[in-house]
Amino acid sequence: ELPENWTDTRETLLEGMLFSLKYMGMTLVEQPKGEELSAAAVKRIVATAKASGKKLQKVTLKVSPRGIVLNDSGTNELIENVSIYRISYCTADKIHDKVFAYIAQNQLNENLECHAFLCPKRKM
Repeated sequence: ELPENWTDTRETLLEGMLFSLKYMGMTLVEQPKGEELSAAAVKRIVATAKASGKKLQKVTLKVSPRGIVLNDSGTNELIENVSIYRISYCTADKIHDKVFAYIAQNQLNENLECHAFLCPKRKM
């Protein structure tokens, strides 16, 4: 959770904020941004996650001015390090109010990917 005075804590902003989330999955998207585009992508990810019946992977998401760093909560293994320059869109989904998603360009194949995460609380 963000402290009340989080805007005053410059170090936190530069070093990054840590969030404990559950990784729901990824889907390819056609365009780098858009509310309807991301809503449709999140809908696909949620449906796929539910259909698989598997437990969601617990992850630690670190957000900083450099980008997003994703680690496995259990093993602390690096899953992904996304440069801020590859991220084109971030959103809190309107329908699934505990879902946070971002769209980024894959470093290897240039595909646009929408990644979705389940937050423990809506406010997060």
